[in-house]
Amino acid sequence: MAFTMLTIGCGEEEKTNLNTNESNAINAKPAGTLAKHKAKEAVSSYLNLKYEIKGNAIQITGCDKNLLRALTIPETIEGKSVNSIGNDAFGDCISITNITILNSVTSIGDSAFAGCTSLTSITIPDSVTSISNYAFARCSALTNITIPDSVTSIGDSAFAGCTSLTSITIPDSVSSIGNWAFYRCHSLTDITIPDKVTSFSAGTFADCASLETITIPNSVTNISACTFADCTSITNITIPDGVTSIGSSTFSNCINLTSVTIPDSVTSIGVSVFARCSSLKGIKISDNVTRIRDGTFEDCGRLTSITIPDGVTSFGEMAFYNCTSLTSFTIPDGVTSIEKGAFYGCSGLTSIIIPDGITSIGSGTFTRTNIKYEHIEDGLNYLISRTGQSAYLIDGRDANGSVSIPTLVNGASVSLIAGRAFQNCTSLTSITIPDGVTSIGEGAFFRCDSLTSITIPNSVTSIGTGAFGDCNNLTSITVPDSVTSIGWDAFYGCSSLTSVTFLGDAPKIENDAFKKSSPTIYREADAKGWGDTLAGRPVKLITEKP
Repeated sequence: MAFTMLTIGCGEEEKTNLNTNESNAINAKPAGTLAKHKAKEAVSSYLNLKYEIKGNAIQITGCDKNLLRALTIPETIEGKSVNSIGNDAFGDCISITNITILNSVTSIGDSAFAGCTSLTSITIPDSVTSISNYAFARCSALTNITIPDSVTSIGDSAFAGCTSLTSITIPDSVSSIGNWAFYRCHSLTDITIPDKVTSFSAGTFADCASLETITIPNSVTNISACTFADCTSITNITIPDGVTSIGSSTFSNCINLTSVTIPDSVTSIGVSVFARCSSLKGIKISDNVTRIRDGTFEDCGRLTSITIPDGVTSFGEMAFYNCTSLTSFTIPDGVTSIEKGAFYGCSGLTSIIIPDGITSIGSGTFTRTNIKYEHIEDGLNYLISRTGQSAYLIDGRDANGSVSIPTLVNGASVSLIAGRAFQNCTSLTSITIPDGVTSIGEGAFFRCDSLTSITIPNSVTSIGTGAFGDCNNLTSITVPDSVTSIGWDAFYGCSSLTSVTFLGDAPKIENDAFKKSSPTIYREADAKGWGDTLAGRPVKLITEKP
């Protein structure tokens, strides 16, 4: 069974949920107000500059993009103070090499100097209080810049794509840094964040490939998605006490990151946070984290040790995918759910200690590992919990003919059938599931082409997604009254299925549970919650059965 990698770089799924995504972080220009200004005010020219009169002040709105080289923004024009540089005023002026802005200017608009690819230096006066969105984006020749003490905020993508920027001084006055502010500043080697900053916005330093050191101040409480993604030169990082959440893909593709300290103040770690951190060898997760989410350690090929706190209750999809150096793993007692592919491709993994109380194990969870199953009988492979009380049926693909799953395996009660456990088991003709099993996993009997009969006990409460998909010879099935939920495509493509009998109240069921199948649904007369149809199939009383 093959799995698709969850993320590429910072992760396409994450980008779609951000206010500013990677694709527009350095290229797009915010919808400006220049057109509106032109409708209201006459545009005049002065020394290759275009401007508008705004009451008693002047706003620079544009320039002759072919003639400018070195440029000083004048303090006055027509006797009026120049106090602002408008949106996109010098956008894509590729001839400008350096700019001096005098003290009369208090505002620099969105994309004001974006795409000035020859700009090597700029002087920003103390009168400016904010660096607007995209203000210097794609100024690819800019090597250094000093932000004055008057500035309190740096906007989204303000310096994104400044690929030659080697140093920048952010004053203590700055309290806010926008999304993707320094994205793809490939030459930036170190940066100090002022103490007033409390949150890192999405992608702030993503793809700063030369960034080796960064000091996160104690004031920071939140690190948003993709903040340090693709920072391939960072080797270690300390997250200060006080940080409570680390966003998705925050350190993804930090291929030289060998160590990271996560304090106990952290309660949430997002999807793919350390994906493809191929040099990471060991890590301790905060005691207050309760979920290891999808792809958290995907492709961390050198990871040999990890401490998971007792409070964790679930492992997400592909959480440890391709962690090829893991040799043993202890799952904490509080974990109840292990989603599909969690340990897929962990080829060095030979031993796993699993607790009681697991209610679901997703498909392919232990595929391409070298775990030795503790009991093999009749082609059925189990993992037994550390207490010896629970047995989990992981792999039954070698089963043949009529199979009855035992109630006990080495004294342990069989309580679960993992996702895809019998997938493509074409020799399986009938199966009896024992009392004690509570869930039938995703795709558990997918494409068991010869399966004609199945007995589901009254202990089962859920039938997973695609559980009996493409079981072409299955003609009828009885669902006990204990079942309360049935996943999508549960009976997909069961072309011979003519009747499904429910012995209890109507379950929660996905609308496409019987897609490409055409059974009649039969129910008890006194059962509750039923209508004329269930998931698009007609419902009749059991007494109406032919």
